Amino acid sequence: MPGFLEAFGNIKAVTKKHTVTIQEKVIEVTLEKKLEIQRAGEDKYMLEGSKIILRPRKKTNRRFPVLEQHGVDPYWIATDEGIKWQTE
Repeated sequence: MPGFLEAFGNIKAVTKKHTVTIQEKVIEVTLEKKLEIQRAGEDKYMLEGSKIILRPRKKTNRRFPVLEQHGVDPYWIATDEGIKWQTE
């Protein structure tokens, strides 16, 4: 068993490599950057030179219509005498 102990002492530490695939290129990054990219999605990032950047968002001019009853509380009803609590 003397060879076993010597071989066990010569084991090298394994370093983990973190890679992401952006624009069909495999790039090595840090663990924090990999987790950030995975949360948002790899398709949301692009390469600019050798840097990984977030794709710019497209802005739209869509607006939501203003609701007529937005500020109205359904349990408080306006009557001739003022605001009354609705019980039924």
